Amino acid sequence: GGGIGKHIVEQLRKKMPELEILALGTNALATGAMVRAGATEGASGESAICFNVERVDIIVGSLAIMMVYGLLGEITPTIATAISASKADKVLLPIQRGNILLVGVPRSPLPHQIEALVIEVEERLQK
Repeated sequence: GGGIGKHIVEQLRKKMPELEILALGTNALATGAMVRAGATEGASGESAICFNVERVDIIVGSLAIMMVYGLLGEITPTIATAISASKADKVLLPIQRGNILLVGVPRSPLPHQIEALVIEVEERLQK
C-alpha cells in the first residue's frame, strides 16, 4: 500500500525540502509508507481523509482517488466525493487501469508522470 504516494512524497521532498506534506492514506500501511518517504505527518482512513482535504492547498495522487471504488475498491464514495468537492487544487497522475481510458493523454512511465506532477506543484506554490 502507498506505493504511488511513497514515490510522490520522495520526489516532492527531494525538490522542496521545506514543504509541509500531509500524507493521507486509506490505511495505516499506505500512510506509513508515505511518512517513511518524508511526509511531515500522516493520517489514515475515511474520516481523516474527509476531514483534512478541506485543510490543504493541493491534493496530489492518482486520478483514481477521485473515482468511487478506485484503487481496487479502497476509495469509498465518501472519500471520492470529499476529494472532488474540496476547494484544494488537484494535481493528479493519469494512471490508466481497468476499464478507464483517458483519450488524448499519452501513456508515459510513472517516473515521468511523477516528475511532471512535482513541477506542477512547484509552479502552483510559487504563484
